[in-house]
Amino acid sequence: MKKYLVGLIVLSLVFSAFAGFGSISFAQKKYNEAPMLAELVKQGKLPPVNQRLPEQPLVLKPPEKIGKYGGTLRTAMLGPSDTYSILQLIGNDSLVRLDPYRNKIVPNLALSFKEEDKGKVFVFRLRKGTKWSDGSPFNADDIMFWYNDVLLNKELTPTIPVWLTIGGKPVKVVKVDDYTVRFEFEQPYGMFLMRLAQAQGDSILIPKNYMKQFHPKYTPKEKLDELVKKEGFQQWYQLFMSKNDIYLNPERPTLFAWKVVTAGQTLGANMVYERNPYYWKVDSAGNQLPYIDKVVYSIEENVEVITMKALSGQLDMEHRYASVSGGSPVQNYPLFMENKEKGGYKIVRIISTRSNSAAYGFNLNHKDPVVRKIYNDKRFRIAMSLAINREEIIKLMGYDKLGSVPYQCAPLPNSPYYHERLAKQYLEYDPEKANQLLDEIGLKRGPDGFRLRPDGKPLLVTIEVIAPHTARIDISQLVKKYWNDVGVKTEVRVIERSLFYTRKAAGEHDVATWGADGGSGIEPILEPRWYFPYSQESLFGTLWALWYMTGGKSGEEPPKEVKRQFALYDKILSTTNESQRKLLFKQLLDIAADQFWGIGICTEPFMFATFRKNIGNLPQEMAASWLYLYPAIYNPTLFFFE
Repeated sequence: MKKYLVGLIVLSLVFSAFAGFGSISFAQKKYNEAPMLAELVKQGKLPPVNQRLPEQPLVLKPPEKIGKYGGTLRTAMLGPSDTYSILQLIGNDSLVRLDPYRNKIVPNLALSFKEEDKGKVFVFRLRKGTKWSDGSPFNADDIMFWYNDVLLNKELTPTIPVWLTIGGKPVKVVKVDDYTVRFEFEQPYGMFLMRLAQAQGDSILIPKNYMKQFHPKYTPKEKLDELVKKEGFQQWYQLFMSKNDIYLNPERPTLFAWKVVTAGQTLGANMVYERNPYYWKVDSAGNQLPYIDKVVYSIEENVEVITMKALSGQLDMEHRYASVSGGSPVQNYPLFMENKEKGGYKIVRIISTRSNSAAYGFNLNHKDPVVRKIYNDKRFRIAMSLAINREEIIKLMGYDKLGSVPYQCAPLPNSPYYHERLAKQYLEYDPEKANQLLDEIGLKRGPDGFRLRPDGKPLLVTIEVIAPHTARIDISQLVKKYWNDVGVKTEVRVIERSLFYTRKAAGEHDVATWGADGGSGIEPILEPRWYFPYSQESLFGTLWALWYMTGGKSGEEPPKEVKRQFALYDKILSTTNESQRKLLFKQLLDIAADQFWGIGICTEPFMFATFRKNIGNLPQEMAASWLYLYPAIYNPTLFFFE
């Protein structure tokens, strides 16, 4: 535990040391631009940079030095559907953002914001003169188009996203003037700004001038029907969503630093992003950002190909698959260290905000009533936890050298929401007690030594894990052995990511595994998926989560303990008092500890990412946050090639 806590302390020191990543106030009359854009201005294809920037651009102070313009950043994604890899670098530019070093919400696209009416109203003043990547103005009309014509349109948005509701009532958005909007809620919503600062906040940014041509409110039916047919769709809303795709539609304007110009959709192809000439941020010397001209994602078939490309220096950045997202840091770290001079890269330490490297959720909404009854017996889940030899897993995986310790799905010690009982219960390896509990439940052993269901049929548990998560596959094979040892016949099924998501959303799995997000700092209260069925990422209760997300219109009605957690979380969302929030969240975690929803293995081991040696303005360490997207949160618009 000491090694792990040291890592967390170091991370907090790094956050303080790199406070320069935050925005500063700045008055600049003359701005500078990239040579490729200056040439376009010279040719008359672009207006001068001063006319492309807002009146008050967001100013970022580089942590090391003013960078140089130019270059192409080469990285990779795992298959054409891995758009999250793109979002991690290019996305997360909402109205506000989280300053990771000061742990507070700061202005971003919004020049300023304020909270009114005791947390019921949030007023955002937009940066006057901000433009989309095609040069059209960004203003309150774009926000109102999203609100009136997308969010409130039942065909485009059948269900209002939970983060835009409080007390079951959706947000109301009002235009004050061309550059001011008000978000109004019927109840106080103390966590709204924290949620808006997450990647989901980008969804409210839709270019009206471009997208209205695909909406029946603005385009005659005959013309729209013709477009729908031409593009091969059946309904107008399918066309609209396709045209609103920031990854696959090069025509759609963006507010991000780089814009897609080549949308590869097959293995071996590239996704190419080029600088946005109207990007609304500058550095402290008045240089329009970003520094880097292009970002190119090669679409690869598997993690092994990405790893080999990174090792051989064919990638300038590999931030996800070598170690962080289910990779094998034990095997890969020595390999990357050995080849870093030859490959021309440097290694950046990554500290995960997850609480657990491999967490297991038994499907408490199982479609088989006999299996459902077994899984919903808490004694069964306790037995399966006690059957696992975590110390052996940590040693066999090599995690003992990388700071991992046995841990359940619970907030980490560095979090203000740390809950010791939830973190430490049922961690001991006690197969004798596990067998005793399984016997108590009535799961008798058959002639082959494996346990039978109460109806006499064999009990078979299948662990589902996605293919890229190689470390979790290895851990699951060990878990399979331990569960077999106590008579619960277990298999491991490695499946493709989209199928995994389809099955868990429908409640068709036995037990699924993922990392336990929501562990570090303020994140447990924002991503409580392992503490109650908060979303369909809550592997143990996806249909309960659907019931919660839809206000009881879909999914399955949960038991009273879950409803109590839902009620507590609704109160947490509404309160503007942090002390009260902590008190309420403790009550929610008390129930999580009593119910023991998910089974954890160990804290995340040391992880790393690789970057080209000559990339400047990189922090020495980064936090791998899936809520606030890394490295996007570290302002990659400031990264540059020396």
